[in-house]
Amino acid sequence: MVGLVAVFFADVSEWANEVFHSWIARSRYLPLIISPAILILVAWLTKRVFPGSQGSGIPQAIAALEMRDDSSRAKLLSVRIVLGKVALTVLGLLSGASIGREGPTVHVGASIMFSLGRLARFPLHYLDRGLILAGGAAGIAAAFNTPLAGIVFAIEEMSQSFEERTSGTLLTAVVVAGVTTVAIQGNYTYFGTTSAELELGRAWLAVLVCGVIGGALGGTFSLMLIRGSKWLEPLRRNKPLVIAGVCGLAIAIIGIVSGGLTYGTGYNEAKQLVTGTGTLGDAYPYLKLLASVVSYLSGIPGGIFAPALATGAGLGAHIAQYLTDIPSTAIVVLAMAAYFAGVVQTPLTAVIIVMEMTDNQGLLLPTMATAFLAYLVSRMICPEPIYRVLAKEFLEHVNKTPEAVDGTDTEAQTAARKDKDVVNPDRVV
Repeated sequence: MVGLVAVFFADVSEWANEVFHSWIARSRYLPLIISPAILILVAWLTKRVFPGSQGSGIPQAIAALEMRDDSSRAKLLSVRIVLGKVALTVLGLLSGASIGREGPTVHVGASIMFSLGRLARFPLHYLDRGLILAGGAAGIAAAFNTPLAGIVFAIEEMSQSFEERTSGTLLTAVVVAGVTTVAIQGNYTYFGTTSAELELGRAWLAVLVCGVIGGALGGTFSLMLIRGSKWLEPLRRNKPLVIAGVCGLAIAIIGIVSGGLTYGTGYNEAKQLVTGTGTLGDAYPYLKLLASVVSYLSGIPGGIFAPALATGAGLGAHIAQYLTDIPSTAIVVLAMAAYFAGVVQTPLTAVIIVMEMTDNQGLLLPTMATAFLAYLVSRMICPEPIYRVLAKEFLEHVNKTPEAVDGTDTEAQTAARKDKDVVNPDRVV
C-alpha cells in the first residue's frame, strides 16, 4: 500500500509541476496571482479539514513514536491525514511553492502502516512503534527508490536507535515497498547517473570547502525554519490565511527574480547539475533556499528533502567555479551531501541517499568525510536537529488534552494507563 501510494503521489506531483510551468510559460507574472490564491486555499483546508497535515510530516511521525497511546497517535497518523497530505501537497506544487513530496511520503507511509495495524489489532503493543518506523522507512525507500537510505533514516533520525524486536518489520516493509515501486516505475536512479571520481590527493580541499560551506548554510536554513516557525506561530494560529497569502506573494517574487528556477521541487535543476547537462546562475542556491524557507513558514503541507538537495547541487555548481582543477560534477555531489547533512543533521542518511540517487560509489569516502564535517559545522549553528525540535512542538500540542472536570480520566488518559499496564507486566493492578 505504501509503495502504491508513493508511486501515485510521485505521478500527481510531477503533473502539478508541469501544469504550473505551463502557466508561467504564458506569463512570468501570473504567479503573483496564482501563488497567493492557491496557498490561501491550502492554508484554509489545512486548518479546517486536515489539521495535523501541515509541514513536512516527518516531525509528526517522530512525535507519534514518542507517544504511548493510540488515541494520541491517531491525531497525527490517520487515513484522513493520508488524503490531506497528498492532496494539499499537490495543491502546494500547483502554487509554485518550493516544497517536496518525499517528507510527506514518510508521513503517509507511517499513517498507512499505523492505521492498518490498528485494524489488524496486533496483540504486541511494541509493534505499533515498529509499524510507524517501518512506514516511514518504506516511504523514503519508495519515494527515492533508495531502500538503504530508508532503513538508515528510520534508525538514525526517526528512532535514533536499532530495535531488534521491530527490525524484521522495518526491513520487510522497505523491501516490499521498494519492489512495488520498481515493478511499476522500473529500476531508476532519482538524479540519473554520474561517474565522477576524486583522487585522494585532491579530495581534501573539496571536502573541506564543501563541508564547511554546506554545513554552515544547512545549519542556517534549519535555524531560520525553527526560529521563524516560533515567531510566526501566533500569527499563523490567528491569521493563517494572511500569512499564507503574504508567503505566496513572496514565493512569486523570488520565482520571478530567479527566472522561474526556484518554483517546485527543484528536481529537474538538480538533475541537470548532477549529470553535467546544464548550468544555473550563481544566485540559484541562495534564492532556492529563501523560497524553501518562505514555503515552509506558510504552514502548508510539503517537505524540504528535494528542495534541500537542489539547493546543495546549486551550491556545488557555484563552488566548482573556484575549484577549477576538480571535476564540477564531483563537487556537486559533495555539496549535495554536505547541505543535506547540514539541514537534517543525519550524516549517514545524507551519504547513502546521495550515493543511491546518483548511482555513484566512487565518491563514497570523500562524501562521508564531507557529510560528517558538515554535520559538525551545522551543530555549531543549530544545536538541535530540526525535525526533533518540530516534533517537540507537536508533542506539546497533543499533550495539552485537559483532564475531565468531574475528576474522571479522559479517553486518552485511560488508554495510556492501560497501555502502561500491558507494557509493564510486573505492575500490580
